[in-house]
Amino acid sequence: MWIASDWKDYEVIDCSEGEKLERWGDYILLRPDPQVIWNTPKKNPSWKKLNGHYHRSKSGGGEWEFMNLPQQWSINYKELTFNLKPFSFKHTGLFPEQAVNWDWFGGLIKDVAPKREIKVLNLFAYTGGATVAAAKAGAKVTHVDASKGMVTWAKENAVSSGLADAPIRWLVDDCVKFVEREIRRGNKYDGIIMDPPSYGRGPKGEIWKLEDKIYSFIELTTKLLSEDALFFLINSYTTGLAPSVLTYMVSNTVVKEFGGKVVSDEIGLPVSENGLVLPCGASCRWTGKK
Repeated sequence: MWIASDWKDYEVIDCSEGEKLERWGDYILLRPDPQVIWNTPKKNPSWKKLNGHYHRSKSGGGEWEFMNLPQQWSINYKELTFNLKPFSFKHTGLFPEQAVNWDWFGGLIKDVAPKREIKVLNLFAYTGGATVAAAKAGAKVTHVDASKGMVTWAKENAVSSGLADAPIRWLVDDCVKFVEREIRRGNKYDGIIMDPPSYGRGPKGEIWKLEDKIYSFIELTTKLLSEDALFFLINSYTTGLAPSVLTYMVSNTVVKEFGGKVVSDEIGLPVSENGLVLPCGASCRWTGKK
């Protein structure tokens, strides 16, 4: 498992009975997590010192209960700064477990960026965690997401991280249609990141269901990789999509075309109360021939 263990401003304090207790900077949040199927004693005093609690409804969805939480605040990860705010469906605008992937591709970019321009494409890019990490490492980044609000939020994260003037192209677009247009244009990228949702809709109501679409989309996106591409990263939070499935798909697309090495694993966050690790999805990493 790849574990995001270098955080200072974030931690999973404890988890029990379908919820995880987290510290986001100075604030304690309690949010649902479907992976937490165990019932363990809630001994940590932070269980009783919450700043915000997202209550899941039995009929679907849910709502926040705020005790003492600002509308927006920020946390740091190494040289990066992220703006947070609680919004619908329990989220805060950041997936901290992805820091382990930021460090991975950031290292690859830093090794090569002094020698040549590195172009990175971030698809389903959300609030731009991977975008700012790649830009900070020295890449020229194209950020694509179907939500105008998420792209605006990502821009704010770039500014907060000292990247206001970084070479980042911000696009509100359907990712599939954007990739199709880029292929027709003949554009190429040295690194591709994708964090596709399990289910979603594009700006014009286009339906996306991961299990039905992901393999053909990987095939399509492979056509955008440059001959000397550095990396390809795909993340999955869909329970049924095991790391080995990701490896199989990327092996039959990216590796088949470019060679290189592919490896997939779970990603996770350390739990400070007991030293165990909370699983948080899976990632597949392809590294090109250097």
